[in-house]
Amino acid sequence: MKFSAAILLAVLSFPVSVLPAWAQPATTSQEVESRINTLLKQMTLEEKVGQLNTYSAGTATGPGTGLLPFPEMVSAGHVGALFNLVGAREANAMQRIAVERSRLHIPMLLGLDVIHGYRTTFPVPLGMSATWDTQLIESAARIAARESRADGINWVYSPMLDIARDGRWGRIVESEGEDPYLAAAIARAYVRGYQGTGSKPLLAGCAKHFVGYGAAEGGRDYNTTEISEHTLREVYLRPFRAAEQEGILSFMAAFNSLNGVPASANPFTLGQVLRKEWGFKGVVVGDWESVKEVMEHGIAIDGKTAALKAFKAGVTSDMQDNLYELHLAELVRSGSISEAEIDNAVRDVLRVKFALGLFDTPYADEAHPVFSGPIPEDARAVARQAAGSSFVLLKNEGKNGHAVLPLDTKTVHTIALIGPFADDRDAMLGSWSGQGKATDVVTLRSALEEYARGHNISVNYVQACTMTIVPNCDPQKAVEAARSADVVVLALGEHASERTGEAASVASLDLPGGQKDLVREVENAGKPSVMLLFNGHPLTFGELEPKLSAILEAWYPGVEAGPALVRTLFGDANPSGRLTVSFPRTVGQEPLYYNHLSTGRPADGVDLSKPPYDSDSKYVSRYLDETNAPAYPFGYGLSYTTFEYSAPQLSTASTSAALLNGGKPDAAVRITATVRNSGNVAGAEVVQLYIRRRGTSVTMPVRELKGFKKITLAPGESKNVTFTLGRDELAFWNIDMKEIVEPEEVSVWVSHDSASGTPVKFEIKQ
Repeated sequence: MKFSAAILLAVLSFPVSVLPAWAQPATTSQEVESRINTLLKQMTLEEKVGQLNTYSAGTATGPGTGLLPFPEMVSAGHVGALFNLVGAREANAMQRIAVERSRLHIPMLLGLDVIHGYRTTFPVPLGMSATWDTQLIESAARIAARESRADGINWVYSPMLDIARDGRWGRIVESEGEDPYLAAAIARAYVRGYQGTGSKPLLAGCAKHFVGYGAAEGGRDYNTTEISEHTLREVYLRPFRAAEQEGILSFMAAFNSLNGVPASANPFTLGQVLRKEWGFKGVVVGDWESVKEVMEHGIAIDGKTAALKAFKAGVTSDMQDNLYELHLAELVRSGSISEAEIDNAVRDVLRVKFALGLFDTPYADEAHPVFSGPIPEDARAVARQAAGSSFVLLKNEGKNGHAVLPLDTKTVHTIALIGPFADDRDAMLGSWSGQGKATDVVTLRSALEEYARGHNISVNYVQACTMTIVPNCDPQKAVEAARSADVVVLALGEHASERTGEAASVASLDLPGGQKDLVREVENAGKPSVMLLFNGHPLTFGELEPKLSAILEAWYPGVEAGPALVRTLFGDANPSGRLTVSFPRTVGQEPLYYNHLSTGRPADGVDLSKPPYDSDSKYVSRYLDETNAPAYPFGYGLSYTTFEYSAPQLSTASTSAALLNGGKPDAAVRITATVRNSGNVAGAEVVQLYIRRRGTSVTMPVRELKGFKKITLAPGESKNVTFTLGRDELAFWNIDMKEIVEPEEVSVWVSHDSASGTPVKFEIKQ
């Protein structure tokens, strides 16, 4: 979003003043706090409140806005942060008002939703999580941070760390999936990538949405959530805690209510957990007008009360609804809020600004704009690697029982490329694509046709479906193309920007529109078929699955979609992605996740594919018309090679809870398994460690991920993979709501996914 020429002209008309000595950079935390205190003493109450306001691209909204033209609001010190302001020139123009022309010369935070890249667009977060490669995720985030900062952005609203267990939720595409252990590891990678690992962060990351947003009832966005404190701490808070421990500079409060209290006015999560228990001292920003929405939730009847409750709970920065600007000073004067509380909130904001070095270098370099030329090849290389690593091979078995992929250039001479996503640049960017440009995208069609020209292959492209929210398909030309081809490649899925992301929840997870009929018609041609799936929800295939020879989950791969897909289709790259969300057989199974609790009547050992014939098979936790199991479980993914696992070996048969709680390294249990590439090509495998506990004070999940390693093996090569289970892995929130290790029996799997492997056991004694 750009500023108008009139606003830019107004900016240039403001008089310039000299920066004070206290605004120079500080080198130690003590110096920072000293300068913050010095600055606070010079600030009026209105200027303090101003630091707690965040607005979108020069537009204040809400009741009572328009009191001042926006440049005057900045110069008066009434704006602490802006977002949706794109471009180094525009960012610098508005920043100059704050830094050079306001009374106290305080720079602004300039934010943007940079979710999976800035200009270089990487796979959507759900796809990135499927790489199980934290180093790669960190590298992608680092590129996004550098591009953002170069274009004037110093605050990115990412990573989204909501655990998502319901595939109907639209924002599952922005998540790391259903597992808290994996999400915590990815959270740390994003923080390192965005902020860097040195003393001066590249920019400020923002962990969102705090907390429980992904548990929205019915999978409907913005809906209420009911989560026990045990589940909240054991599942939903863990990735946020990891981000905080990694040093993230800001949090964003969520839209949802949690156990009857709006997340943006929740004193337990924001005050007790985040501030007191974790000791967080950065910015907590409300989501878009979420402070105002406290009234819609019903715990405030006017804006003043909403502002009071949000501020008291711990929201330091009010995004967009203008309620802090309108009411905080009045609330201080009435005694409802002390000025010391305002000071503490302002300290949190200023602390981040000092950490980013904004008092020293507030401006972007306009001489080297991010959009001035092509994406650098080193950034494209990372995008290509990320895309290829995110692909999950779900099926690879034709009607004759033979693998269809990779395609063989010796036998494949004609390809029918069919579907609305084969040549759609916008779709490859996915939802929340930042400043990604469609012209930067290399589509599947263009990459495939280029590859085909060099290998004497003919490509017959038929779009077949319109690219709409509900695709309208005409299969006639597609069927004709399929009949004359050696293999059919179907590029199908969901509308990226309208059917995934915020406000894009769905009641059906079937392949939308006429695409199911298209698959049925094309399959009548009798040719091997490969479905490439571009989607943000875990979709259901039903009767289509047996008709398809191969299914490759591609998500929305980003700017290097085409080259990465072609390399994978022809075997120059071996798919190594693994699911981070369970794919259901039918939407009626949702919410669906592997790490569920056991019940008093588990269905273990019962053949759920058959109707119940007796009480032993009926009176268990099951469906009558469907199996409990997902179509594809968490951690699942095939390869062009095969891997064999040895039985896990334990370093000890028992250990001590007391020693583990004391952090004694000798009390940790080491688990080793040998993994062998038993196929004919090199491949990468994600080796996964799961545990199950029995004898604990509270019921624990049937399996929990507690370790993973991605390894690459040549044909016939073996590697010993070792994991360690210490206090960090074995402690949990018990019946007394204490995070400790208890005496228990632990089953351990080292396996390919969450539904395979043979367990071994050890005991944790008192």
